[in-house]
Amino acid sequence: MSALPPSSAPQDELGALCLGLAQRAKTAARVLATVSTAAKNRWLLAAADALESHQDELLAANARDVEAAPGFGLNAAAIDRLTLNPKRIKSAAEGLRQVATLPDPVGEVREATQRPNGLQILKVGVPLGVVFFIYESRPNVTADAAALCVKSGNAVILRGGKEAIHSNTVLHRLLSDELTQCGLPADAVQLVPTTDRQAVGHLLAMSEFIDLAIPRGGKSLIQRVAAEARMPVIKHFDGVCHVFVDAAADLVIAERIVVNAKCQRPGTCNAAESLLVHAAVAEEFLPKIGATLAKQGVELRGCERTQRLVPHAKPATNDDYRTEYLDLILSVKVVADLDEAARHIETFGSHHTDAIITRDISTARAFTQRVDSAAVMVNASTRFNDGFELGLGAEIGISTDRFHARGPCGLRELTTYKFIVTGDGHVRE
Repeated sequence: MSALPPSSAPQDELGALCLGLAQRAKTAARVLATVSTAAKNRWLLAAADALESHQDELLAANARDVEAAPGFGLNAAAIDRLTLNPKRIKSAAEGLRQVATLPDPVGEVREATQRPNGLQILKVGVPLGVVFFIYESRPNVTADAAALCVKSGNAVILRGGKEAIHSNTVLHRLLSDELTQCGLPADAVQLVPTTDRQAVGHLLAMSEFIDLAIPRGGKSLIQRVAAEARMPVIKHFDGVCHVFVDAAADLVIAERIVVNAKCQRPGTCNAAESLLVHAAVAEEFLPKIGATLAKQGVELRGCERTQRLVPHAKPATNDDYRTEYLDLILSVKVVADLDEAARHIETFGSHHTDAIITRDISTARAFTQRVDSAAVMVNASTRFNDGFELGLGAEIGISTDRFHARGPCGLRELTTYKFIVTGDGHVRE
């Protein structure tokens, strides 16, 4: 499928194109809901092999996207997210293989009871139907989303960012070809074949065909989808993630975790954006972590006490504390105690991922109770809030919502359930 340039089609043609995508996805979803687990797993394994065997083609397409990236205003961290290399292609393939090993949530009996009158009640997992997935410049997400949707019995319409159009076009073709080879409906995985942003608006209005929208990208994208969608939306707003170094922290462990949480991949949503340090250890910890982070190229923006202890730190504003930088910038604040840390996180955080470093079990327990985030880490990096790392296989996103799904959304989060009630001539009195 070739990509159309932006705004190349009149709006009536664009609407018809989107309607065709949605209708074909709905038809494919009905078929996919009844496909065996074995057939879905065959596709996942075949798709993984296809990614690896077509590595050179994928890298060539990705090189075109990376070359054009500065023209789209992408910074270094965003270009890193866009870039494919042999290691990342291998990782994407391994992600597909891991999804194949996971239990199929479709047909899973979640509850089984028998009523006093003899009625047998089963609560059984079923697909959601059609998922419209809108995402930005991470082509590896194309494979992840397709894998999770198909394994959970859902058809998916993929709408990647213009920055990754060449990479996504090749990825989609490889995935789609293997669907056909494995006897699954080819329309189970479709790619929106245009970068025209108005296509998103057309599809978000088609609630009669699309059952769920999932935006994964910048805040403006998610706000637009939440405002325009006529179907439910699983939202992932800012990843303003905190690490709180408690008075009872092992400071060697704290340093290692802070560096990993901020520096390993600063452009990801689960990277730390803010460091909170208990006043009791600030004098010892802040100068050392400040120097270590400086060697990593991290710019610090801190409170007055932070600036006294780390002279190269810039002054922080409230806007700094609520910003998801997605870059080598970290806001820092010295806090009096756990209560102040929890209040700060509630005020400036995004309920995504927050961590405490402490050897005090009661303090750790209090932190996990006070901090209401999708994932709360104790003596572990925020970077572990990830579907693969938490054993879900790939993920289609990390939800900061409270309804339907929260945290990494894997297979089970892409299903709902129905009741199957079996009687023996039962009638209600």
